[in-house]
Amino acid sequence: MSTSSTVDRAFRAALYAPSGDALDTGASLLAADSAADAELLRRGREFVATAWQRGWQPADVARIVGRELGEVHAWLLAALVRAQAADDRPRGPRWTAQLDALPPAEPPRTDRFSHATAVLELYRLLLRLPALEPLDEPAPASRTESRMLTRIRALLAKAEATGYPEEAEALSAKAQELMARHSVDEALLAARAPAPDAPGACRIGVEPPYEQAKAVLLDAVATANHCRAVWNEALGFSTVVGFEADLEAVELLYASLLVQATTAMTRAEAAQRAGGRKRTKTFRQSFLAAYAHRVGARLAAAAETQVTADLLPVLATRDVAVTDRVDRLFPETTTTRLRGVSDTAGWTEGARAADRARVTSRPPLGRRAAPPA
Repeated sequence: MSTSSTVDRAFRAALYAPSGDALDTGASLLAADSAADAELLRRGREFVATAWQRGWQPADVARIVGRELGEVHAWLLAALVRAQAADDRPRGPRWTAQLDALPPAEPPRTDRFSHATAVLELYRLLLRLPALEPLDEPAPASRTESRMLTRIRALLAKAEATGYPEEAEALSAKAQELMARHSVDEALLAARAPAPDAPGACRIGVEPPYEQAKAVLLDAVATANHCRAVWNEALGFSTVVGFEADLEAVELLYASLLVQATTAMTRAEAAQRAGGRKRTKTFRQSFLAAYAHRVGARLAAAAETQVTADLLPVLATRDVAVTDRVDRLFPETTTTRLRGVSDTAGWTEGARAADRARVTSRPPLGRRAAPPA
């Protein structure tokens, strides 16, 4: 029997049959034929290439594999994507960063049957991925990440990793200070020499729990930074459309605000529980909803004071371009109402935390403060 025939029989059993029991049949066929391993890998690379053709990106697939499957599948996916990348065309710096973020380790080898089962589970998910809106990047050489952005990302990573709320807040505040300076520099460059590039787009994970409130927060951050966000609840991400420097600002500010929200929520929840309250889920949902609402209001108010008259034509032109790109990517969208907000204490504490949160504070665009004498 040829290796191709073995893989075909395994796929017919495990990937296309409606019965879940057929997975064992497919895994048994592959486990019994080690000569089929190379063909199995080649088919996997084809599934990955098809996912890219259908609009998916490495971070998108890694996100849904993490949600639907497990750690072993995430390792298998990383190895598969790297194997396929050797035959792929250049995709751009954002794509490269997503490849670099994949798990570096090879999956632990188990018995052949368990390994084949995990591979088939992964392939079955890849086969059933729906088509997404294609998000093309600028040419790979068009942008390089600045040293300041590298510092900002490092600070946010430390803020997310620390177990001390005060340290997390201090690191977030420092990251936002650097981000404000970077954002001003980019806006001034655009005002002096408007870039000919079109708006880009990126997908940002909006993970459960309380993903609706998180999507509202991301939308507020995007709007304040001259971007638009469209939430895909079923697949767990929002697509943010805007010019590249603004997209970077959205990613960084959203991550920082989530760190601050989580830190403040944990602290407020502990105080509530110490007082005898145990409605943890409703408290958190209401806390994050209020936080998103209040931060959005603060960002909107701040945005009104950020722009000087000389930048209005530049920003208006860019806003039209962003809106046009959104309309082409998403000709049909719907609105949704925030659900599950019923805890008064959670709402109050969330609003207070939002008032304390460090949002971008910077001089109006187009005007720099004079340096100290």
